[in-house]
Amino acid sequence: MSYTKRNDGRKFDETRPIEAKAGIIKRADGSAYFKMGKTVAYAAVYGPREIHPKFLQNPKNGKLRCFYNMMPFSSMGDRVRPGANRRAKEIAMVTEKALLPVVDLTEFPNSVVDVFIELPQTDAGTRCAGICAASMALADAGISMNGMVAAVSIGRVDDKLVVDLDYSEESYEDGTVADIPIAVVSRTGEISLLQMDGELSRDDLKKALEMAKKSCSKIDKIQKDALKKKYEVKNE
Repeated sequence: MSYTKRNDGRKFDETRPIEAKAGIIKRADGSAYFKMGKTVAYAAVYGPREIHPKFLQNPKNGKLRCFYNMMPFSSMGDRVRPGANRRAKEIAMVTEKALLPVVDLTEFPNSVVDVFIELPQTDAGTRCAGICAASMALADAGISMNGMVAAVSIGRVDDKLVVDLDYSEESYEDGTVADIPIAVVSRTGEISLLQMDGELSRDDLKKALEMAKKSCSKIDKIQKDALKKKYEVKNE
């Protein structure tokens, strides 16, 4: 079999339509909305604030904590069980690790910056959308950062490498599927997240990384434009 055409008509190296907004949750210290196709992520930042219990405090550095939640009826697949689960904890952990390379928390000893990511609607690519929203929300909160983080999934559907898989591609039954979420630091090109579900050759992995960097460069511009737009509106 050969995967000759994507269901939504996109080119193999094309993301779904992307929409981003900053400063959308009034009571948060920073917030953002990021939509990729039908996957919608909201991120809210609270802090820095004193961390409790006190044994978690670090007198030399602040702490970043991420929380990830898919709402029960958000999924294109099976209904999501409410509350914390193993998958949500794993995605929260990798989100935190993807963002840490750009966040400077040395100014906030004994403190914590909490990032809450909520997904009311999903169609694959949730951790990538969440990372994109969280990066914007941290910038909106005024947290010192040395770059933005953009993320996208690259996959192999049957015999083709594709950018930004949707649910129909993740669940493709007529051939093999590999899914690789990748996060890139905009300023340095550093890979801050690389996971893989499925099998991929060394050559295909190299191609996937190049595809991810090109797509993340475009996503980075969308993120920054959304942040600029918020402050342009405020200054009018």
